[in-house]
Amino acid sequence: MKHSSALTRRHFLKGTLVAGAALNLVPRHVLGGQGYTSPSNTLGGVLIGVGGRGPGTFNEMTKSLEGVGLGLAKLAECDVKWLDKADNKTRYTDFRRLLERKDIDVVAIGTPPHWHALISMAAMEAGKDVLCEKPMTRFIAEGRAVAETARRYGRIFQIGTFGRFNASKDPRNVLTRKIMKSGLLKKCDGVVIKRGGLKVKEWSGYVNAKPQPVPANLDWDMYCGPSPLKPYHPHRFGGTHRGYWDYEGGGLCDMGQHALDPITYIWGKDDTAPVEIEPNTPPAHHEACGMWGWVELKYADGFTLVLDSAEWGDPYERKKSRGVSPDDLTPEDRDKLAALPDPEPLRTFGEAVKTRQPAGGNADAAHRTITVIHLANIAIRLGRKLRFDPVKEEILGDEQANRIVTQPMRPPWHV
Repeated sequence: MKHSSALTRRHFLKGTLVAGAALNLVPRHVLGGQGYTSPSNTLGGVLIGVGGRGPGTFNEMTKSLEGVGLGLAKLAECDVKWLDKADNKTRYTDFRRLLERKDIDVVAIGTPPHWHALISMAAMEAGKDVLCEKPMTRFIAEGRAVAETARRYGRIFQIGTFGRFNASKDPRNVLTRKIMKSGLLKKCDGVVIKRGGLKVKEWSGYVNAKPQPVPANLDWDMYCGPSPLKPYHPHRFGGTHRGYWDYEGGGLCDMGQHALDPITYIWGKDDTAPVEIEPNTPPAHHEACGMWGWVELKYADGFTLVLDSAEWGDPYERKKSRGVSPDDLTPEDRDKLAALPDPEPLRTFGEAVKTRQPAGGNADAAHRTITVIHLANIAIRLGRKLRFDPVKEEILGDEQANRIVTQPMRPPWHV
């Protein structure tokens, strides 16, 4: 089915639904007038995943669409305690019913990451544009599926982290990206070491948690969704879900997309991935995320990225941080570089929705960033060096590792 991308004459629903950490939307702008967006330039917006970061993600989408505006807010949540606080008694505990609505145009996703890919894909298949909270996905193959869905349906997707936008404002970063994307640098000796700030201790899971009764307000089966249906424990729910492989990937997944989004932008790695991954880590638990030291990730051109938790073992000391400059090129290649245009400015989600051009942090770029994080986590979980094919997106010669690259989902969910 072909979905219209026009921004005018959208249907507007007069009722509003407010839930959780409340989004109080008053439909005054339906009247138009000074200071208000008229219905003809109004989009229907929805938030899926109301607790935690959800309201913040929706507010970011609202600010990004300034000048277009959101004409309604509908929310979906499998924890009914949030919906019980709604001013309007209309409730959605299943996001699929919400996506069936024809008056919805843009979707903000604030669920735990094990739901990100499936909801993003379902929304885009239904003709909606998507702003998704980080991390983009729970495993590598999901990211490729999201990127292909965005391409197939011609939808806008942006991950909810904006480090590359800040990085693009620094001329030194723009120059580095220009050098890396030019193809003139035959061998890159650049090294970036990200040390600390990854919440490794904070988001470690419990290894012997005793099952507890599921709260009456929570649909635990729906919460687990495509992940294994494990016995309920409050530490597996809410923000602490980050400590379990079933739902996220520890502090590295929580903070990694923030930390690496500007790095993959600056160093021009939006269309590739590391080829060698080496961890320094203790044995990992099969369910609970835990401590690790550092992971070294090398790209085919020689660029090295190091993630050092500063939480376990000896610090990484193999190489020192090093950038690149035009001095790394021959005089002839420096002239060629000077003649090339600077990187195109990044588009916000709102600009992308209006122009129908890819957003900064779009599905392809976000997928490559989260792939770095997932590769590091696979190496941490298995405790061994890995080799990765960035084109086929497969780990070479390691069947056990590839079962983490492409993970089974609990029926009936699948990508």
